[in-house]
Amino acid sequence: MSSDPRLSRLSINHKTVEGWAMPDFVDGVAAAGLSALGTWREPVAEFGLARSAKLIRDAGLRVTSHCRGGFLTATDPAARAAALEDNRRAIDETATLGAESLVMVVGGLPAGSRDLAGARERVAEALAELAPYAGERGVRLSLEALHPMYCADRAVLSTLAQALDLAAPFPSAQVGVVVDTFHLWWDPEVWRSIARAGDRIASFQVCDFLMPIPADALMARGYMGDGVIDFPPFVAAVEAAGWTGDVEVEIFNADVWAQPKAEVVETVKQRYLDVVVPGVGAGGVGASNVVSA
Repeated sequence: MSSDPRLSRLSINHKTVEGWAMPDFVDGVAAAGLSALGTWREPVAEFGLARSAKLIRDAGLRVTSHCRGGFLTATDPAARAAALEDNRRAIDETATLGAESLVMVVGGLPAGSRDLAGARERVAEALAELAPYAGERGVRLSLEALHPMYCADRAVLSTLAQALDLAAPFPSAQVGVVVDTFHLWWDPEVWRSIARAGDRIASFQVCDFLMPIPADALMARGYMGDGVIDFPPFVAAVEAAGWTGDVEVEIFNADVWAQPKAEVVETVKQRYLDVVVPGVGAGGVGASNVVSA
């Protein structure tokens, strides 16, 4: 299966195999015949940034995204300054790893606050400080709109259109957006937003949306095919918008995390072929019918 040309653009996010130490993660992705992976800050820091970068480079792998920056909605000046400094460190890490995209989960409402508009304005102000710094280091800040159920605690951006509006004042080389099927599948305007995004698309992530939603809503992600999302229209839409990059699978799910890691990778590969890009020949990854914007 690893010889299937469609797999040349499949990336495994480290969260999908939570608990795999960095060396095992890199070795496992390479052993599966894949070419790309997505990194998270904590495992990279645990193994060491320079060591992680060398390990990935020596394995011949590319880093599709580094996660995560953001959490920019604090009102306290000291907390805001600390968040900006932490994001600068995340940008530097992204550059060292050779990843173009730092995924930005912008943050929810500060404790006790109901000022949603103010929180979004503080994100815009923080981006104005961080975007030039990122651009100087060849890193793109990739704004990720999260499903509305996470608006209060994780991301005051809930639609791709909102993310694009926030990115608009900055060069596309500095600020882009993430298209994540889990977070965007419900939005009736998503096709227009993807078409509008064009070269702002900096990361394309997939996993399924499970029902019923578990008590911990963060764990509602699953293997493609186990939930309610129709994936080929998303693939068609991002490719019609000009996306030629990788398709990164990011799954938060305790049952998946409990499975043997190599089996998880093989399941992801098979579901990617069967569910995300079915019926696509060697000439490309995209689906045959592009959804109209």
